[in-house]
Amino acid sequence: MVLLSELTEYINTFLQIDRFKDYCPNGLQVEGKSEIHSVVTGVTASQALIDIACEKRADAILVHHGYFWRNEEAQITGIKRKRIATLLDHNISLLAYHLPLDAHPEVGNNVQLGQLLGIQIDGELYNNSHGVCGSYGHLKTPLPAEQFKQLIDKTLGRKSTHIHAGSSDITTIGWCTGAGQSFIEVAVQQQLNAYISGEISEATTHIARESGIHYFAAGHHATERYGVQALGTNLAKQFGIEHEFVDVDNPA
Repeated sequence: MVLLSELTEYINTFLQIDRFKDYCPNGLQVEGKSEIHSVVTGVTASQALIDIACEKRADAILVHHGYFWRNEEAQITGIKRKRIATLLDHNISLLAYHLPLDAHPEVGNNVQLGQLLGIQIDGELYNNSHGVCGSYGHLKTPLPAEQFKQLIDKTLGRKSTHIHAGSSDITTIGWCTGAGQSFIEVAVQQQLNAYISGEISEATTHIARESGIHYFAAGHHATERYGVQALGTNLAKQFGIEHEFVDVDNPA
């Protein structure tokens, strides 16, 4: 067992949330019971995830995508009302970490994805406007582009979109999970062979083709399943609490 206040303070410090200017509040978003014995983790605090956490009698839910995003309507109505009401009715806390969970050097989404794909991580992609915006690295053994696509698809369990625009073999790779498609230009500036993100935009195809870089859109949800799992595992070891990751499928 761990106190909610202790758990929150530990995660806030571990992820260094004060370093980030984010689009949402990081940390405790909805307060439930003070003692935490079990945590359910997931990508997004959807109604489906909350309902499963209720069935499992979890004390807290830990996610990457929480609530109260910048520029959204402030009123607690409709879907938002139902979600929050369910949490309050079952006395379940909601903790959410967005950019701090993307960027963390140990449990972060970017690091976890790179490790899953067998990429040797060499450093962080940096954008002057956004700061750190992803990671870059290399494959020990170059892979043909189609073979690398097959690796992504098998690892993530879904078909990625591949813009075939670079050299036949891939050695150097940049990536940013989720909606990181706009940072492909950082990978181009660094002269990498390939770039991976979760989502693709209309402009991404043209940038890849005209810059001669392979681009892979592997799914927003699919690329961001692993950071929150790693963080949950860390908490289970640190505090001896139960942890279960619940994958509410999302094709996006």
